Amino acid sequence: MYKEFFFIIIIIFAIFIGDYITQNFTKNTVNTLTYDLNNLKNQLTEKSYEEANKQLEKIQIGIDEVHHKLSYYLEHNEIEKVETDFTACKSLIKTGDYNLAIEELEKTIFVLNHITDKYSFNLDNIF
Repeated sequence: MYKEFFFIIIIIFAIFIGDYITQNFTKNTVNTLTYDLNNLKNQLTEKSYEEANKQLEKIQIGIDEVHHKLSYYLEHNEIEKVETDFTACKSLIKTGDYNLAIEELEKTIFVLNHITDKYSFNLDNIF
């Protein structure tokens, strides 16, 4: 009886610790990407397009680095939404349509924040 109870407690702790680690990683990743995307938006607003292209490559590298790690525990379509919106933004910047690129950046930021809200551990997500 005590042995089963002990294993149940260990499993519950492992679940909570794993959830804590994945939530922190997701939150840090989303905050970093959001900060970089906001910098890109500011550069596009200020019409510093050369710096925006450098920032674009930095963000693409960041997305590529975390894509594999996030795909272990997040839904793939959520990650693909971010990549799709960012790719649309990237192509709009390359073609010179900066106003639509800013709109796509805002969509990308919204999807990133939605991922954090969707996977956070709170009562709204439990029920």
